[in-house]
Amino acid sequence: MTVWVLGDQLDPSAAPLQSDDRVLMIEAYAFGDRLPYHPQKLALVFSAMRHFRDDLRERGYEVTYLQVETFGEGLDRYFDAAPGDDLVVLDPPSHGAGERLRELVSARGGSLTLVENDLFLTTPAGFDDWAGDADSYRQEQWYRHARRETGVLMDGDGPVGGEWNYDDQNRETPPEGWTPPEAPRFDPDETTREVIAFVRERYPDAWGSPEPFVWPVTREEARQALAHFVEVRLPEFGPYQDAMVDGEWALCHSLLSAAINLGLLHPREAVEAVEDAYEAGDAPLNSVEGFVRQVLGWREFVRHVYRRSMPELAEANQLDQTESLPEAYWTGETDMRCLSEAVGHVRDRGYAHHIERLMVLSNFALVYGVDPAELDRWFHLGFVDAFHWVTTPNVVAMGSFATDVLSSKPYASSGNYVNEMSDYCSSCPYAVSKTIGEDACPFNALYWDFLKENEQRLRGTGRMGLMYSHVDRKDDEEWEAIRTRADEIRRMGRAGTL
Repeated sequence: MTVWVLGDQLDPSAAPLQSDDRVLMIEAYAFGDRLPYHPQKLALVFSAMRHFRDDLRERGYEVTYLQVETFGEGLDRYFDAAPGDDLVVLDPPSHGAGERLRELVSARGGSLTLVENDLFLTTPAGFDDWAGDADSYRQEQWYRHARRETGVLMDGDGPVGGEWNYDDQNRETPPEGWTPPEAPRFDPDETTREVIAFVRERYPDAWGSPEPFVWPVTREEARQALAHFVEVRLPEFGPYQDAMVDGEWALCHSLLSAAINLGLLHPREAVEAVEDAYEAGDAPLNSVEGFVRQVLGWREFVRHVYRRSMPELAEANQLDQTESLPEAYWTGETDMRCLSEAVGHVRDRGYAHHIERLMVLSNFALVYGVDPAELDRWFHLGFVDAFHWVTTPNVVAMGSFATDVLSSKPYASSGNYVNEMSDYCSSCPYAVSKTIGEDACPFNALYWDFLKENEQRLRGTGRMGLMYSHVDRKDDEEWEAIRTRADEIRRMGRAGTL
């Protein structure tokens, strides 16, 4: 029996590695031609794989490491040397991936056993027992269930502190003059430098900047990143987690999602570390609970919703959105300060924090009318922490409201939200206070046009009553001006002159 370790399963504590010391790893390249993946995303995966290979060998494992164009080519080479071998692999979370791998192995005369993926905090069976026959889900109910089942931040049968979440304490904007702690940086070693050079040459059409590359590529570095977050960034993470500050790409966010999604860091380690900090009096409850909700609540939730809702989820488009992404998502060239900042963060680092993702990048695409599948592809290729199981529920279901499988309302807003949670609007040439006119914030006309265009679907939807009371106050003349301005913005978006 040989353990096949995939590039997002780089955890030495994974169950199959505890019983077998023969390992297969295949570093395959052709997938990177399907989309212009961010070079830092590609470099992170390949470098992390090579470092994990070296770590396993130091631990005494016999590792066969193949560098090829496709898994099929790699398996051909492997089974030429080890005909009829039996492989075992953690069942990948992306839809259908496990069965496709099994077919590849079977076609070459081997066998593949899929075992439960233990790189998560909860199990498919546990979620299925909780969800029953439901075909739509709400995160808050799941989150409370998961807290009770795991005992995280629990005081007997109730939550520590008496509240399940502290959102009302986590919507602050930093005071003037505040600066976040410096983000951790992991300078590339020789292996990573070689990978970056390879990616530059192999993928000339990759979108985004290959440097500065600051991401942890080993388990040791991932643990250092966790320690830095807990000791330095966690105390202020909670109150400022929804804030956006001009010129700041990281604020107090953990920057751990890529390491967790690759398996370099188990989510259990991250949750236990912040819980320990709270119990030691080193971090406030609102910050700790906010992080736990992201990991135990949301990450686990979207994994299961994706699993139960595919393949229909990937093609969902209940609002019939058909626009292509505005050129600004590729160039970053726009006078909209919030959009240029968010796109710039992705282009330069393969990362933007969750509010930039939801309330700028997804929100603008939603009210602009972008095809959800196209937005999903952009997120998938652009972010270092992105996998299909990650982006599809977050982008298609939540960001685009292409289905109500996990949300009862669209996360659509005008420029007022950006103005409330950031300092962008003060330096933006567009006026956030205006809806029509050449200098009016593009968010505003698009937002009202979106509500009017989708009124039949959205009126009466949960928590949309207040917004439609405002819709009802506008007369025909105002709607004509809003539609004209919205159409103008879409033309600018297509032309790259936004």
